[in-house]
Amino acid sequence: MGKIFKFGQDVDTDQIIASQYIIYPTIDEMKVHTFESLDTEFASQVQPGDYVVASENFGCGSSREQAPTVLKALGVKAVVAKSFARIFYRNAINIGLPVIVCKELYDNVNAGDEMALSMQEGVVRVNGKEYECTKLPAYMQGILDQGGLIASLDRE
Repeated sequence: MGKIFKFGQDVDTDQIIASQYIIYPTIDEMKVHTFESLDTEFASQVQPGDYVVASENFGCGSSREQAPTVLKALGVKAVVAKSFARIFYRNAINIGLPVIVCKELYDNVNAGDEMALSMQEGVVRVNGKEYECTKLPAYMQGILDQGGLIASLDRE
């Protein structure tokens, strides 16, 4: 179980990690500024195993890989949204951050709710209810299990 941090529609990569911070030399220095313009407490309150739940078009904007990377570095277990910007989705898989499409979840949960996700089953459980979401194909789950596409390629 992890806590939900809820964000709206069209959250862009500059809102995830603003451009002035991507010049920092390490992800550890960047991650403390995650979602700074939307929730100044996010980086200090999120715990490993927590979830980001969002509406439509999460991760739109620029193609910066730092956006999914800071979320993973903070311990976010997965981002669950109604839809994702294609480049964010791809970058998240590349670095090993699960991104799950679940159309019904956003409208039925609140920030702070406790949630459990089974990627193998394609089910989210929260507030005593189950919601169907994208069930990841075995090959994609394998990529995520190895830490992302980059890590899986490095092992070959």
